[in-house]
Amino acid sequence: MGSRELLQKVVDTTQIGAGGGGILSAKQANKFLDYVFDQSVLMHTARVIRMGGPTMDIDAIDIGRRIMRKATEAVDDGVNADPTFSKISLVTVKIRLDWELSTEGLEDNIEGTSLEDHVASLMARQTANDLEDLYIHGDTVSSDPLLKSLDGFRKRARAGAHVVDAAGGTLDRAVFDQGIRGLPNKYLQRRSQLVWTASSSLIQDYFWSLTLADAGTGDGAAYNSTLADAVMQASNATGGAGSVGPRVFGIPLNEVPLYEETEAGDYSGATGNHGVVELTFPQNRIIGIQRDIVIYREFKPKKDAIEYTQFVRIANQVENLDSYVHVKNVKVRA
Repeated sequence: MGSRELLQKVVDTTQIGAGGGGILSAKQANKFLDYVFDQSVLMHTARVIRMGGPTMDIDAIDIGRRIMRKATEAVDDGVNADPTFSKISLVTVKIRLDWELSTEGLEDNIEGTSLEDHVASLMARQTANDLEDLYIHGDTVSSDPLLKSLDGFRKRARAGAHVVDAAGGTLDRAVFDQGIRGLPNKYLQRRSQLVWTASSSLIQDYFWSLTLADAGTGDGAAYNSTLADAVMQASNATGGAGSVGPRVFGIPLNEVPLYEETEAGDYSGATGNHGVVELTFPQNRIIGIQRDIVIYREFKPKKDAIEYTQFVRIANQVENLDSYVHVKNVKVRA
């Protein structure tokens, strides 16, 4: 099949949407979202809700206090324990992605009948990266055309979660200790369900901190240690989507490569680059994606390429900020 036929096949394909573009069928939308989910790291540590409309309310229930009392025989004290009910609203915003495939790109990367699936996976990969960046770093007062769409988990955490200041400390056991002490004890009853998340460089810094230094000689020299390798090999961390890293104080440490590592510190005398470490329950982060995905495409003869325009509506929320710890000003080792 020649390049012209390949291009025409993309234009005519029904897998990416019929009639020159439009709303995908439920099956096509779910398949596209599956692509996005597979490419995203954060979505594997969050609760993903496929929304059927632009808004959705999620019911939440909380106890959070002692509700049992001493009983007196044959006495009804008339006191009933009432849980606290609340609603969390997901309101989607519309996100746009412009995508282009040239003749050369199709010739170099696509093979025969797998064309449609490959095009969809390419678009989903870029969608996953951009959405993950937005979910993490979104800020409605930002000047960035993407990040201004909504407030991401970082901003939400700093506004209402338990914020711990590492004040320029590199990621080691002491910083993790600060983070875990910032979480109310009642949530530590479910320690095994909690998850740490951090960026790639900070996790590397943590492993580096496990290398023995000085060895009690006082000369400041570094000595080889197999401790970091042993910790890493005991896990199945690969850095890929959904990988599970080592455990720190019994809590899994997950790598999210898109976490920012170049933030300026806001403590006195701050220099260099900084990142963050977060501790919460995976289901505490909520990501909403509306099923109605719209993709338009148009062949541009003068450019010898196909232009795609994709629209998707997304939302995010934190269910319980009280069970969320955000450690800021963690310095990235130079």
